Amino acid sequence: MADLIKEYKDFLDNGKTERRCVNAILKRISAQGYKDIFETDSLKAGDKVFYQKMGKSIILFEIGRDDIEKGMNILGAHIDSPRLDAKQKPVYEKDGLVYLNTHYYGGIKKYQWVTLPLALNGYVFTKDGRTIDVNIGDASDDPVFCISDILIHCAQDQMKKPASEVIDGEKLDVIIGSGFNQGKGNDCCSGNDSDGDQGMETKKEKDEIKKNVLSILKRKYDFEEEDLLSAEIEVVPAGRARFCGFDKNLILAYGQDDRSCAFASLEAMLASKAEERTNCCILTDKEEIGSYGATGMDSHLLDNAVS
Repeated sequence: MADLIKEYKDFLDNGKTERRCVNAILKRISAQGYKDIFETDSLKAGDKVFYQKMGKSIILFEIGRDDIEKGMNILGAHIDSPRLDAKQKPVYEKDGLVYLNTHYYGGIKKYQWVTLPLALNGYVFTKDGRTIDVNIGDASDDPVFCISDILIHCAQDQMKKPASEVIDGEKLDVIIGSGFNQGKGNDCCSGNDSDGDQGMETKKEKDEIKKNVLSILKRKYDFEEEDLLSAEIEVVPAGRARFCGFDKNLILAYGQDDRSCAFASLEAMLASKAEERTNCCILTDKEEIGSYGATGMDSHLLDNAVS
């Protein structure tokens, strides 16, 4: 049981996005004899194959002895979870802070996402054809990110609002950097200088704050701001899965809906052996927004895989 719990925590830690889930599953099943269905010419009883779609959904099959028309034993779960996604031109600066402009994915309680350590996970597809893996915020020496909230003693009007309106979805932008003018004090970026030349200087300094953050991204990950146009960056809670409670009977972690079911389905699939019927395990994307798209179950994903 202890080994199973560790595997589950590792699955949550290594699968904070649907792409990372698929990658973790591919590593796991490769040791179990599963082969890409496109690398096989024919199938017979006992063969194990997988079909993956765009790195976001995956279906496993263990071929049984009966004809497929007699049905299959099917397990299914989704591997996407509510999160924030960076928009196409996400980086901007305001009032001495640099933000990542986002929109939320799935049904989230917006008030839960403020003043929370956040991590950036995803991929940047550069204009020169490279794919860069971005994973910042989970390692112990990584910076984390956050969405700010108003101080409690200034929040009288905010506290009168219903929970659905306490935080505006358009204000769920993530702080990714900051700056101040050492020569003029901390209010240098307010833009309230009465002198016109000072106002021009202030604007220049504001641009420098954003430029500094982008230079850090260039040095560490070797991509330009323009590359973010085709990036897929997901904002998720930072930190690893932890035991909750003195008795350690609970696990506190992001994404357990529905990755707990995905993990259980995967474990059952790998532990079972197909007899008459073919065994099938579907782990798919887009459930949080209605299962639409090429990687969701409302597509022809299963039909094509079975065909």
